[in-house]
Amino acid sequence: MVLAVRLSLGLFALLLASGAMAAETVRYVALVHGGKQAGHEIVTHGDDGVTHVEFVFKDNGRGPELKEQYTLAPDGTFARYQAKGTSTFGAPVDESFQREGHQAQWKSTSDHGAQAVEGTAQYTPLGGSPEAISVAISALSKRADGKLPLLPNGTLTMRKVAEATIGKADRQRHLQLLALTGLGFTPTFAWATTDATPRMFAFIAPGFLQLMPEGYEADGDALEARQKEAESQALVDLQQRLLHPMPGSTLICNVRVFDSEHARLLQPSDVLVRDGFIASIDPASATPIAADHVVDGKNRVLLPGLFDMHAHFSAWDGGLHLAAGITSIRDMGNDNATLQQLIADGKTGKLMAPHIVPAGFIEGESQMSARIGFVIKDLDGAKKAVDWYHAHGYPQIKIYNSFPKDLVHDTAAYAHHYGMRVSGHVPAFMRAQDAVEQGYDEIQHINQLLLNFFVDDKTDTRTLQRFYLPAEKTADLDFDSKPVQDFIALLVSHTTVIDPTLATFEFIHQRDGEMSSIVADIADHLPPDVQRSRRAAEMDIPDDATAARYAKSFDKMVEFVGRAYKAGVPLEAGTDELPGFTLQRELELYVRAGLTPAQVLQVATWNGAKFSRVLDDRGSIAIGKRADLVLVDGDPTKDISDIRKVALVLKDGNAYYPSEIDTALGIKPFAEPERVQTGAGK
Repeated sequence: MVLAVRLSLGLFALLLASGAMAAETVRYVALVHGGKQAGHEIVTHGDDGVTHVEFVFKDNGRGPELKEQYTLAPDGTFARYQAKGTSTFGAPVDESFQREGHQAQWKSTSDHGAQAVEGTAQYTPLGGSPEAISVAISALSKRADGKLPLLPNGTLTMRKVAEATIGKADRQRHLQLLALTGLGFTPTFAWATTDATPRMFAFIAPGFLQLMPEGYEADGDALEARQKEAESQALVDLQQRLLHPMPGSTLICNVRVFDSEHARLLQPSDVLVRDGFIASIDPASATPIAADHVVDGKNRVLLPGLFDMHAHFSAWDGGLHLAAGITSIRDMGNDNATLQQLIADGKTGKLMAPHIVPAGFIEGESQMSARIGFVIKDLDGAKKAVDWYHAHGYPQIKIYNSFPKDLVHDTAAYAHHYGMRVSGHVPAFMRAQDAVEQGYDEIQHINQLLLNFFVDDKTDTRTLQRFYLPAEKTADLDFDSKPVQDFIALLVSHTTVIDPTLATFEFIHQRDGEMSSIVADIADHLPPDVQRSRRAAEMDIPDDATAARYAKSFDKMVEFVGRAYKAGVPLEAGTDELPGFTLQRELELYVRAGLTPAQVLQVATWNGAKFSRVLDDRGSIAIGKRADLVLVDGDPTKDISDIRKVALVLKDGNAYYPSEIDTALGIKPFAEPERVQTGAGK
């Protein structure tokens, strides 16, 4: 998968934009990386007061297709609403809402409910098109108190953060950039008209998507640049509010240091940090040395900062990562210019972010190409892409689904001559074993590994088949058979690293109404709208027999990872989903696969640093290394679920209190903060 957050329909309904509703029919164009059209939205306002919407979005071989209709109440909120179609991964969408007087009721494939309502309240579609946010903005503009109650729960607010004028002559439009809060973890930014009753004009997801009214496609880049400026300032404000500088020396007293190199917990120690680096590690003392700042460890576990080895970083992800103790990530595919800016902003302290290790994304040209990084047609193009990534300090490249299979060997060899690692999805019409033999050092995703046994040279894995084939067939795969044992032996002999992202693939067995396994154990900590969205299925699972089969297939995916690890296949911990929480679930699944909790922590720290090529700088608690440290209120070497109880995170000589970050993001904290105290000084 390409995105750190999969594009579920619920998120589309909250994030994307529609335009002026006065015209009888308004058309919008969805543009992805490089200006490629990836979909459309057509909004038709009928004389009978009924609005019809057709929404189609296809990127990277997947995406929703929806038709919906609605009518509005006098206050501008939905009186009736209906949506039908398919979700990003093919699950059916069938959702309806109606309000009669003070009674509202709704039903979707994953939930239903009824609620008494007094006054204005806007229903938030779970599986709707982008049009829903336009309706919400117009309704909110009529509220004297600046607050729009939401159904089933929540409150939406908005504020203007920027302005822009686009277009020429009679097509000139003056727009305002609105920041909406009350949905999800972070603000939603959207461009709106400046009418007395504003309506959404465009939605920009910097570096990924521009949803523009037809005829204004050329103005998308200007709006994106202006939006980046506004978002950057909001992010600077967030960083300044939540960061606690610790200049000079900091003594962390009485902590049990996790030795990530040997996967063991050491005796209580005092760890001295000076200007962001580890200066000394000594046995815990009743009379510790003086320092400018002091942290009372209270005999808790001190871990090296965790690594998420499969992220697609966006500017608002940093808080979720850091609150979970993730101080380093590997970005596995992004818009190159956007990622370069994110890395720079993180290094200068403008952006609350983990350290970012970039992987250079290279895709082949096709109708189903992911339009990020470099999209190439021939070996010369592939070499130029590798040259650019090497020149910009990328330690590895990532090959993607449409990459020409005949170019894999020579491209891998060219990257290797620079000393770069080669990883990726297995290109269409290849098998994983072919990719390994032609130079892959690493393979992303458990489905890409297991497709090795289910495809031939005519199987197009750029389609949803790359999800449905493993879901259907892994249940019957004999792991003791010669093909499977030979494949594991091949991975061992080539020291091929696997990045299985197991937690992400739990969606293959999730049914409508079931809480996503990623957040099932901590759902009551999350904002209500997030809880609701996480009950929506993404796969088409028509009956109990299919559900049981897909669940068995997932169980065997977990088993495969355990078998591979025990056989000697190198393992790393990545996610490709909701930041922070998904890594925590990933680590739990590794324990389920048969690793000890200490081995799992080693994978998430030492292995992460090793395969990111930064082991000399971080990944373990050692003198001279960067003081990226995580204080845990529990013992994750015994119970891996304690990894959620993070009391303090240190990064770059600064302290972050996860409880403060969680509160700012609408999350109920998991542990009381351990605050840094002023020390005796020297």
